[in-house]
This record gives sequence, structure tokens and C-alpha cells, in this order.
Amino acid sequence: MKSPGKKTTQVLATIATPLAIVALGATVYQASYAAFTGQTRNSGNEWATGSVKLTDDDNGAARFRVDNMLPGDTQTRCITITADASVPSTVKGYAINPVTSTAGLETKVLVTIDSGTGGSFADCTGYTQVGAAHVTNQPLSAIAQVNTFAAGFGGWVVPAGVSSKTYRMSWRFDTTGMTQAQIDQMQGARTGIDMQWEMQSN
Repeated sequence: MKSPGKKTTQVLATIATPLAIVALGATVYQASYAAFTGQTRNSGNEWATGSVKLTDDDNGAARFRVDNMLPGDTQTRCITITADASVPSTVKGYAINPVTSTAGLETKVLVTIDSGTGGSFADCTGYTQVGAAHVTNQPLSAIAQVNTFAAGFGGWVVPAGVSSKTYRMSWRFDTTGMTQAQIDQMQGARTGIDMQWEMQSN
């Protein structure tokens, strides 16, 4: 068998090279464009909790500090509660830290609590009651039993945002129906209670 001549070898080489390039190009093309694709994206998803914040204008002071109280004495003072909520919430008031006296003074201090607009801490100037009273002539001993949010009074429904309400509290040292001896036993007695307002999201 005769070996291909020099000219024949050159022709074969010339033919083989383009075929190799075409074959390689076909492989790359097939790998790059094997399928149609399409995409869409919903970006920026995140989750954050709501917040509720409750403050008052007492600046850390007690609303009532009564010394040398006498039978028949009475007093009225206010406090403004401000709610700052990012979600609809409810505010209620209830009692904590009751102090029981040996003389039963907590049964003779009668309290009325209502709410409305105007007024400020310890000063009810400009206050206007809105709605019925939350508590009417109840002794401190009874108010002390209202000591959870679930049982709390008020039920102020707060929309999202910042809003305020003023609570007015009046007390009276009532010795009606007591004998002089019973009244005398109250001398030197001391009682107390803290009023707390709490806000919970609905």
C-alpha cells in the first residue's frame, strides 16, 4: 500500500482541522443552550414583632401619701396613662402589693375610680369623665382582690399609635355606723396599695 504523498497529507490536515473546530463548537453550544429558562423573585421578606409600651406622668411619685388622716377625710387625684402600641391593644388597671392593717383600715377607705380626658398627675384640673366609673365606693380590701390583668378594670381599647387617658381616683375615710370605741381603735393604723396599669396586644 502506498503512503500518502506530501500533498495528500496537507489536504487531509486542512480538512480535519475545521471538522474538529466545528465538533468542539457544537459541544459548547449544546452545553450552553441545552434548555430554555426563566426566573422571578419575591424579595425582601422578613418578620418583626409588634410592640406595646405604657407610661404614666407620675415621675416615680406616689399619687397619695396621706398622714394624720381623720374620719370623713377625702381626696381626689389624677394620673395620665400614655399607650404607644404598634398593634391594637387593651389597657386594664388592677391592684398589687396591698398592705393589711391590724385595725382593718383597708375596709374603711372607700375608693372610686373613673377615667376621661384632661388633668395630669396629682392634679385633676380640666378633667372630664368619659363613661361610667370603673369602681364606685369600694373599700381598698375589695380592690386588692382585683389583682390580675384578666380581672382588671377599665378595658381601654387602644388602637395602633400613641394615645392617652386620664384616670381619676377618689378616696374617703368612711366611719359610718362605727361606735366611738371602734373609731378610736383606728388610731395609728396604716394601709396601702399600688395601682398598676397593664397593656396587652389584642
